[in-house]
Amino acid sequence: MNAVTYAEPPESHPEIPLAGGDVTEGVVRVGDTVRRTIGPNAPLVHALLRHLEAVGFAGAPRFLGVDAAGREVLSFVPGEVAGRPRPPWVADEGRLASVGRLVRAYHEAVAGFSVPDGVRPGLGLEEPPGVPPEPPYPAELVGHADYTPDNLVFRDGEAAALIDFDIARPVTRVDELYNAMLYWAPLCDPVDADPVLRGLDMPRRCRILADAYGMSEIDRSRLVEVAVMRTRRSWFLMRRNAEELGGGWARMWSEGVGDQIKRREAWLERRGAELDAALTAP
Repeated sequence: MNAVTYAEPPESHPEIPLAGGDVTEGVVRVGDTVRRTIGPNAPLVHALLRHLEAVGFAGAPRFLGVDAAGREVLSFVPGEVAGRPRPPWVADEGRLASVGRLVRAYHEAVAGFSVPDGVRPGLGLEEPPGVPPEPPYPAELVGHADYTPDNLVFRDGEAAALIDFDIARPVTRVDELYNAMLYWAPLCDPVDADPVLRGLDMPRRCRILADAYGMSEIDRSRLVEVAVMRTRRSWFLMRRNAEELGGGWARMWSEGVGDQIKRREAWLERRGAELDAALTAP
């Protein structure tokens, strides 16, 4: 990996543990930097962050190098992040719309980026046996692919930055909007929704995201198809990750995420037409 050694400033700072989402552990803040274990997708992530810095995209951390402990060093992004339990503001429709605008801004910034030669995106794992096919649409850009509330930084009530690019990979725009809707609508059986998001009008919230992003008509028409296909694949991929990577992946599997995925698939089958109508109505 072509990574520069981070030059520590003369003044020392304590290491302050930070919440790392579902699978990222050992994240600490040191002064104005964040230190994280280098993951298998780091060659792509570091190149992507360098690109975003070069084009002046303010909504992502800067990659600063690797410290003496072998950890990647990123700039600390100030702001408000929804931890657990989720704060009531994750249900706010104004904030929801700002998520769509941030995703669009990121896509515009990443439009000129491509995976560097010799870099293989992903977690370094093979496709599991029996996994259903991906949606039949070619990748359009390198997406963030993990728009959980843990990974968006808000300032003044607006989504201002993305963090944790660990699973960035080539995707379609529909994949990205589905991923954002998955967590922010949320697209799931209501029994699995976070309490502060339970009982909301999910199709309406998907429409708010789509409109704020400026989603095309053709992509709106593909959303339900992509959501169902991605959900079917995710059961196999989550089980593989739990078995081969352990850690947070295994914890989520043991806590029943596989059953949640199956319930989401059934919910999409029942409510897909309603969701499609909300997205495509004039």
